[in-house]
Amino acid sequence: MTSKPQVSPKEAGASTGQKKIINFALQGGGSHGAFGWGVMDKFLEDGRIEIEGVCGTSAGSMNAVVYAYGKLKGNDGAREALHNFWKAISDAGQRFKMPKMPWDAFMPENPMGGLVKSMMSLYSPYQLNPSNYNPLREVLEQQVDFEELHKNREVTKVFICATNVRTGKVKIFDSHEVTADTVLASACLPQVFQAVEIAGEHYWDGGYMGNPVLYPLFYNTTSRDVVILHINPIERAGTPKTAADIANRLNEITFNSSLIKELRSVYFVQKLLDDGWIKDEFREKLKYVLIHSVRADLAMADLNSASKMESDWAFLQMLRDRGRALAGEWLRHNFEHLNVRSSVDLKKEFL
Repeated sequence: MTSKPQVSPKEAGASTGQKKIINFALQGGGSHGAFGWGVMDKFLEDGRIEIEGVCGTSAGSMNAVVYAYGKLKGNDGAREALHNFWKAISDAGQRFKMPKMPWDAFMPENPMGGLVKSMMSLYSPYQLNPSNYNPLREVLEQQVDFEELHKNREVTKVFICATNVRTGKVKIFDSHEVTADTVLASACLPQVFQAVEIAGEHYWDGGYMGNPVLYPLFYNTTSRDVVILHINPIERAGTPKTAADIANRLNEITFNSSLIKELRSVYFVQKLLDDGWIKDEFREKLKYVLIHSVRADLAMADLNSASKMESDWAFLQMLRDRGRALAGEWLRHNFEHLNVRSSVDLKKEFL
């Protein structure tokens, strides 16, 4: 692969009527993952793009496996599967929702929600939830036939990110390892759920080490294009002053840090190739990756981390619609760049 590849009509895709082949990298963010549902829904509706591989963390991992399972029935099947999954999430969430009180309108936070946070800061999920009940398991097992997904894993390459509690390293579960357990491991917030045990190791949310990681898509797919769906705003105007705003911004920075570091590494390899620092005999060993970003900085600016636990169907639909709107705008401006060049300036944005 050359550093500045010439684009053939076949690679460009649009000029021949062929679909452009890409990979998706899906961030997590609790119920904000419904924004990711909206983005994927618009890409599927558009119909000009084929997804070869998808890597996800937390809610992104749920979107990934639900998409891959639905995709067995085509784009319409994937859209229906994502809709049904998020509706099931909403229905399940209502069973555990804190009741609204008359004074809530005058309070910055539901007092019951504050009480729950206080309890979680004092007691672990091993004490508060000794039976280790997780309603997400029921939803996943109802919405995804993992056995059927395994039988057809060549349709979409799936990579799920989790954090190994013992080693502190990221763990990637690929298509043949994807189960309800691996998805729950990817979404396991340690203050809320007990660590998920898989093959003798224990795992927490993948966002601590990769939200998501990108390298499985570099090494295990043929497509050079990675479209990153950013759920957590990278930039946010103003300096937070309240305790809640400070905590929210720290949450965003923490769950973006590993991804930003990996993007810096991608830029380094691109520069090596662009500037001719690699000998010709070794150039083919490096893949010139094209990076694209669908960023929710503005679309999600009015939402804080507390809303990541919100499950009202109207709220999730609102997030879906915001995702669809942003995706539509992004496709209008960037579709032509897919399979041709990166649509994000890594040096400007992340260095």
